[in-house]
Amino acid sequence: MANATLDAFIKEALNRGESSERIGAALVSAGWTKKEVDAALAEWVVTESGLAVPRPKAYVSAREAFLYLVLFLLLGIVAWHLGSLLFALIDTTIPDEVETYGADFLDSQIRRGIAGLVVGGPLFVWLALHIRKQRRINPMMQRSRVRKWLTYVTLVIAACTLIGDAIGLVYGFLNGDLTTRVTLKFLVVAAIAGAIFLYFIRDAERGDENDQQA
Repeated sequence: MANATLDAFIKEALNRGESSERIGAALVSAGWTKKEVDAALAEWVVTESGLAVPRPKAYVSAREAFLYLVLFLLLGIVAWHLGSLLFALIDTTIPDEVETYGADFLDSQIRRGIAGLVVGGPLFVWLALHIRKQRRINPMMQRSRVRKWLTYVTLVIAACTLIGDAIGLVYGFLNGDLTTRVTLKFLVVAAIAGAIFLYFIRDAERGDENDQQA
């Protein structure tokens, strides 16, 4: 909170039934700035019983920042290698007469994709389940600023990917370049980005609901 003395005064005054306007005017006249007073008053809410209680606040924890950063890094690794693996399988199944890749290149791409999924996939699932369990045990984790920022950054990236993918699909259709091979690759990108977007938009909505109920 902004200042222990200021907060103690506001809490006591609110509990006595004083209005926020009278408290603010008294503090400003005593030398506190309006900005300090408004910030301090915003941290308290008066319940129906007349009791002044502090509002829940978002916070930043170094440990949780580490966990969420690793989680989203693993998400990127899994999404990238899954897309790369599926692209390689499409190129292998439906070869392009104009744009051909050597068998060694495609085999290497497939091996890299599998390696990324074998390493990143289990780690991502384990860490996601661990964080979800910790959030159930400690509801305060729901208000982590790092989680919120990374969630919405991921949503922006996924949304931009989906929009770009849709534009590319329509352009290919209008340009007459929409082959089965290209269409499948567009669908792979849409499926991965769409799954990420739907998961995190639901997570963000649940977080906002929990904030309102807190």
